[in-house]
Amino acid sequence: MPLGQHERDLFEERATPLYEEIVSSGGISATDKRIAKRGELQEAFALLVDVGLVVKSEDGAQWRAVDPAAVQAQVVAPLGQRGAELIAESAHWAQAFSTLSHVWRRSPSAVGGPFAEIRGLATIGNFLASLVGDAEDELLTAQPQDKRGVKQLGEVGAREIAALKRGVKMRTLYQHAARRGADTRKYVAAVTAAGAEVRTLDEFFNRLIVVDRRIAIIPSHEGLSAAMVISEPSMVGYLVDMFERHWERARPFTSSETSLVRDIAAEQRAMTIRMLLEGRADPAGAKRLGVSPRTYAGYVADLKTEFEVETRFQLGYEMGKRGISGRETDEPTGGKAAR
Repeated sequence: MPLGQHERDLFEERATPLYEEIVSSGGISATDKRIAKRGELQEAFALLVDVGLVVKSEDGAQWRAVDPAAVQAQVVAPLGQRGAELIAESAHWAQAFSTLSHVWRRSPSAVGGPFAEIRGLATIGNFLASLVGDAEDELLTAQPQDKRGVKQLGEVGAREIAALKRGVKMRTLYQHAARRGADTRKYVAAVTAAGAEVRTLDEFFNRLIVVDRRIAIIPSHEGLSAAMVISEPSMVGYLVDMFERHWERARPFTSSETSLVRDIAAEQRAMTIRMLLEGRADPAGAKRLGVSPRTYAGYVADLKTEFEVETRFQLGYEMGKRGISGRETDEPTGGKAAR
């Protein structure tokens, strides 16, 4: 008799009390009506016989109990063996489906054509995990205003490090403001140690992920809770070209040279000036620099001190008088130094 959940329930609920009765009474008569065909305990008794917990006496008049320890291995070991075989077989089937999934995800049909939308943070996360897991050659990522937490950065880092160990090349862009985040610095240290390249840029850019120059993912116009998946070759090529242009202008994240730090500070100063001269509100200016509104207000306050003025109107007038646009390539000239 195959042993499954039904048999175990029968064993626990009805066969066990019957076995206890047989043990306590020294046996059960072979003519007991309860264990006869259609008897109330016939099914429970048949189970005890099948597993070997009761045997007939030599004269055939009684059924006697058998030590469970002598029977247990005969019952449990085959179940364990069968379980191990099922686990091994399930692993083979999982591998077989994994191969098919890999083929599916690399085809345009996987995302519903050259342009497709996916919704929900969990769905997007799972899609990215499978996509990065299938990467073979290259990962390009642009992450403005990186506010991912320790847990998310850890999960992403582990996934990307696994890809790097497979020989996948990886380049990532952040805004300069990301250099101040302790969690981001730890993440960058981990992926760069595994072979990734990370740079930062002064200008704002939108989120972008490109896998093997084959599929690109960008945010939907509705926000980060939806994403567009692009597999149309010309559009993917266009997005890669935009990434490359930004990459050429960006600064290495891991460098701490004094000149580089000074250059980054100058670039952030210049961007703040451009935001002010363009009349951008503080929240918009802060977003463009990838900083909080409070930090952005601090940048503006520094400019007021530098140009020795008290109001933003005076600041704009003073910069205009000196012909400052925020696009100068020369070293920044402070108010006192210019006098």
